[in-house]
Amino acid sequence: MRVQEGSPYRLGATWDGRGTNFALFSANAEKVELCLFDRMGRRELERIPLPERTDDVWHGYLPDLVPGQAYGYRVYGPYNPEHGHRFNHHKLLLDPYAKRLTGQFIWSDAHFGYRARSAREDLSFDRRDNSRGVPKAVVVDDAFTWGDDRSPNVPWHETIVYEAHVKGLTNLRKDVPPAWRGFFRGLAAPSVIEHLRRLGVTSIELLPVHAFLDDRMLFEKGLRNYWGYNTFGYFAPEPRYSGDDDVLNAFKSTVSLLHQAGIEVILDVVYNHTCEGNHLGPTLSFKGIDNASYYWLKPGSPRYYDDFTGTGNSLNLSHPRVLRMVMDSLRYWVEQCHVDGFRFDLATTLGRRATGFDPQSGFFTAIAQDPVLARVKLIAEPWDVGLGGYQVGAFPSGWSEWNDQFRRTLRSFWRGDADQIRTLASRMTASADIFRRHGRAPRASVNHVTVHDGFTMADLVSYTAKRNAANREDNRDGSDDNISANWGMEGPTTSAAILGLREKARRNLLASLFLAQGVPLLLAGDEVGNSQMGNNNAYCQDNDIGWVDWTNLGNPDADLTEFIGKLALMRSTYPQLQGQHWLTGKRRDGSYDVKWLTPQATEMTEKDWAFAEARFLAYVLAPIDDVGVPLLIVLNSGVDAIPFVLPSWPDIGHWARILTTDPEQPTAAGPMTEVGVKLSAGGRTLSVFTGAP
Repeated sequence: MRVQEGSPYRLGATWDGRGTNFALFSANAEKVELCLFDRMGRRELERIPLPERTDDVWHGYLPDLVPGQAYGYRVYGPYNPEHGHRFNHHKLLLDPYAKRLTGQFIWSDAHFGYRARSAREDLSFDRRDNSRGVPKAVVVDDAFTWGDDRSPNVPWHETIVYEAHVKGLTNLRKDVPPAWRGFFRGLAAPSVIEHLRRLGVTSIELLPVHAFLDDRMLFEKGLRNYWGYNTFGYFAPEPRYSGDDDVLNAFKSTVSLLHQAGIEVILDVVYNHTCEGNHLGPTLSFKGIDNASYYWLKPGSPRYYDDFTGTGNSLNLSHPRVLRMVMDSLRYWVEQCHVDGFRFDLATTLGRRATGFDPQSGFFTAIAQDPVLARVKLIAEPWDVGLGGYQVGAFPSGWSEWNDQFRRTLRSFWRGDADQIRTLASRMTASADIFRRHGRAPRASVNHVTVHDGFTMADLVSYTAKRNAANREDNRDGSDDNISANWGMEGPTTSAAILGLREKARRNLLASLFLAQGVPLLLAGDEVGNSQMGNNNAYCQDNDIGWVDWTNLGNPDADLTEFIGKLALMRSTYPQLQGQHWLTGKRRDGSYDVKWLTPQATEMTEKDWAFAEARFLAYVLAPIDDVGVPLLIVLNSGVDAIPFVLPSWPDIGHWARILTTDPEQPTAAGPMTEVGVKLSAGGRTLSVFTGAP
């Protein structure tokens, strides 16, 4: 096949309508071969040395090569692990910019750059060819008919996020066509879209859809990397979610249909590490292309990796070429695939420099100045497992963060723990103590009670201890700090009394989530009481444990979809719940934007806040700019009912209950009750009142 010089300025394989340009970065390579395969990726047809090298980019142009061509790379260079180099041209390597994959990954010892012989085994050199067992990249034509597709551009203060797994969300839904279940197409099935609308969801946040691999440890146990936090390629969608469709077009079509329904698509992305593991891991892409550039290596001992992620390696975004790859990937998903935002797994690693985490690092600076990325939603998981890794509240302006302090406080309060009301007050008003700095707004706090990692809400109120035996790690994995309660019996029960307490606990947690200022995040399945049978780390459970069980959908005793929809409607009806601006309490003119109250309706003093045994919190949220009506929110996590007085408020003569989790109270809105009247907050209940003249 003819080959010409080509261009270094667009990395990856780029088809221009007549031929394809190939460009690969490697600062330390000595030669790069482009390997062409048949369309199924099974038989190697030709090896072509890339003829030119410009600024550490190896490149060549093949005028006869068209979309559909399968390919990989063999990269030549020093195999010297003690100096950080792990080149091995016997290993076929995936293009980091591959946009589509073909072929299955088959585990074997041939994927390792060394032969296992001793404790110093990775210093040996393996000459086995692994090409038959690795997926190949495919040259693609990026053209796609988007029509008039456009982002819903939901304002942050109106955003309600729904965290879901592509397969897990629909695999057990009987109202989704069988051929769509578990695949991208299922996400946009009419029944799924209708369900999301009933919930009031504005944005679906998908667990990783970048191409990923099953860890060898899991493969040998007969398990899979279900969640997908084991990235193989940052540009290619995961083939297992395609069904019989072209995976790239299937993903784009799904995004378009969700946009038509007014629903944003946010991707959970894993730019902190890759699937290649530590120094004993396989050589599949980055490690064999330029190990010393792509990864953080131990200072003074570059044979080993600096592992800030707990996975064996950490991607080094302080290197300009690695940073460029991440930025190119993000822009690709926005510009070519029309996604609306990203949730960054272990995002502290992305902002690391040699001296530690830096909110002014190159990664954050690059995103802030990028006209494409600065306009999409950016959400950080603000920690990693390295030194100084916990960085909640430390991310730059423009970013939102998962607020694990919200989760801890709400779980503790509704479990009945003492000494929580001071912290609870902050969590219900967007955690100003954590996020009110550097010009950030209340939307910096992404509030959640449950997410994929940990108990589901049904399990949170059913188990006091994890049940992870199915993971085959002797129940050692997963957190032991769950802040959960079983309300009288561990696990499943037929006791009506216990089931009633559990449903009320779910309602209390969900109501608190949606009434709190900041951005609410709902875990898929929590609305229907989905259980993982006590497993709080279902990352490897691609089965009934990990999939959402929709059995309770439509069951009035367990399906809280209507209840959540009502909460979502309240957020849009009463803008003070959305928290566009930080609250100050008493204003300079003597009025209040929020007023914290004792049960006697007097303003709380320091003595009241310091009462450790308090389990009652009440407050009034003023309407925005004095337009609308105030809201009175009453939370009681104590066992016993607590009498409280309806407070006075300017221009308000009555209060009407519009929401309660108290099963002793009617579900319809209550009658008007005059200011000063004493009511009762039932034990372990939440109520909301709206003011009227």
